[in-house]
Amino acid sequence: MTQRGVLLVNLGSPDSTRVNDVRRFLREFLMDARVLDAPYLTRFCLVHFCILPFRARKTAEAYRKIWRPEGSPLIVISEKFMTAVQKQLAIPVALGMRYQNPSIETAIRELRAQDVDELLLFPLYPHYAMSSYESVVARVRDVLGRLAPNLNLKVVPPFYDDPDYLEAMMASATDYLRRGFDHLLFSFHGLPERHLRKADPTGNHCLVADNCCARPSPAHRTCYRAQALLTVDSVAKRAGIPKSQYSVAFQSRLGRDPWLKPYTEHELVRLAKSGIKKLLVICPSFVTDCLETLEEIGLRGRETFRSAGGGELCPIPCLNDHPQWTSAAAKIVRKQWNSVTSSVSSA
Repeated sequence: MTQRGVLLVNLGSPDSTRVNDVRRFLREFLMDARVLDAPYLTRFCLVHFCILPFRARKTAEAYRKIWRPEGSPLIVISEKFMTAVQKQLAIPVALGMRYQNPSIETAIRELRAQDVDELLLFPLYPHYAMSSYESVVARVRDVLGRLAPNLNLKVVPPFYDDPDYLEAMMASATDYLRRGFDHLLFSFHGLPERHLRKADPTGNHCLVADNCCARPSPAHRTCYRAQALLTVDSVAKRAGIPKSQYSVAFQSRLGRDPWLKPYTEHELVRLAKSGIKKLLVICPSFVTDCLETLEEIGLRGRETFRSAGGGELCPIPCLNDHPQWTSAAAKIVRKQWNSVTSSVSSA
């Protein structure tokens, strides 16, 4: 009898705030060829001689500001999320991190110990990007090739436009929106512009065609920016927010190459100087609060905004383990398995 299972995968965190643990995490992350997409020797030199000697200590200090007594917020919240999803499904569910622990390999071994032979991979990234979604899928396929080559794998596609995901976002943000605000900033994790061009199957649409994200194209199936903007439009329409009261920006740049614009730190200054006194910031590309939301937006972003003359910056928490999000995730799992059953039945 077939035993189905679900593998939830998030980004990951260092094992602790010690510099050595942070350095190990950053090394694994930045040596991923889908994150820093340079030739191996170039990537090795950049990571080990230009980035890690300086960034590891600074990043460790940032993690200390948001670390919980029980560990990394990303890991702690992800585990609560997994437990809540498991309670709504009658099949095994495991959690793995793309980088560090709990590892994807450990999660797959856990599922195999429960006799799982059909696996649904659920990358916890709403939008497609080679450095996140694609990296997770590639890593899981690699591990399965070594540990369980005969296991059947199905992958949840990017869910940026899934109605249940969007309704969960609305449910988690409603209380903050009702309290009133001058402006809502949608801040997404940034990407180098070259990543969008590499992911464009047409080779001549993303960042090439005029108003590319608004023009229908097969490229949108793998276009992070187009998918992000669709999420923004859907949330804004559901919330009834006029276009004059919200904007979009991209955070977390690394290196000197052009990244998606506008940059969040620049947008925070612009909004402050334009007279915004109460700013809400929501980060739809993250389903779980982490360094980028808690420290980069909640601490550094707030200071940037205030220093530029702004008033209150209020981050809207990520979906985390909100009941409507855990319910939405369980529904997404059921829909994916139902689609498999339907396709088999009609074959």
